[in-house]
Amino acid sequence: MAWSGAGFGGLASGRSELLAAFKERSDWEVELGFGKGRFLLASAAAAPERPFLGVEMVSKYFRLAARRAGARALDNLVLLRGEALYLISTLLPAAMARTVHIYFPDPWPKSRHHRRRLLDPRTVDLVLALLEPTSGRLCFATDHVEYGEAVVETLEAHPAVDVDLLPGAWPEGPRTNYEAKFEAEGRLIVRLMAGLRPDAASLLHPVGRESILVAPAADQPASTSFTSS
Repeated sequence: MAWSGAGFGGLASGRSELLAAFKERSDWEVELGFGKGRFLLASAAAAPERPFLGVEMVSKYFRLAARRAGARALDNLVLLRGEALYLISTLLPAAMARTVHIYFPDPWPKSRHHRRRLLDPRTVDLVLALLEPTSGRLCFATDHVEYGEAVVETLEAHPAVDVDLLPGAWPEGPRTNYEAKFEAEGRLIVRLMAGLRPDAASLLHPVGRESILVAPAADQPASTSFTSS
C-alpha cells in the first residue's frame, strides 16, 4: 500500500495518522478506482474545504495522479494504492463518506470472477458500509451493460438501499476519461445513485448474509473439536 497527501509522516506511522484523519470527519468524498484521476483531482481542486480520498490498484495510474495532485498542491486529497475491498476491510472506517464514487470498474465478466466485483452481492456491504448512514450516496457508472444490470439488481434487492437510475448524463458532463471516450463512441452507459434507508430492517444484502451465516443441517447436531499442542 502506498499513500500520498499533505500533513502525514513516514509510511511506518502513516496508518495511525490516516486512521485518525479518516475518523475525524464523516464527509469524505471517496473514489474507488480513480484511474488517471480526472474526476477526483478536479473535484478536490473545486472544493478545497472538503476532504477527498482516492483508491487505485494500477501503479502507473496512481503515480500519474499523485504527480498531478502534487503539482496542484492539493492538501485536501489522500491517495491510496491498493485493492479497494482489502483497504475497506483493514483501514477505512465505517460511515466515513459523504459520497462513494465508482466509475467504470473492471466488470470481471467471467462468472467465476464475479466475486471480485466491487458491487457483487457478497461484497456490496463492504462498500455501502463506508457511507454516512443518513445522507451518504453511492454514485456508479459503467459501459458494461451486463454488469450495470447486475449492479442494479444487487442494489434493488438490498433491504437497506434506495436506487435511482439516471436517464442520461451527469449534469456537469463526463466525469472520467473513459466516460468521455464512451460517450463519443455512442456506447450505452448505465449510471445510478443510491442511498441507505434509515429505517431498514437489515443492513446486509440477503445473499451476502447467507454466505457468512452458516448453521448445521437440521438432522446433524453441531460438533465441537479441540486441538492441543
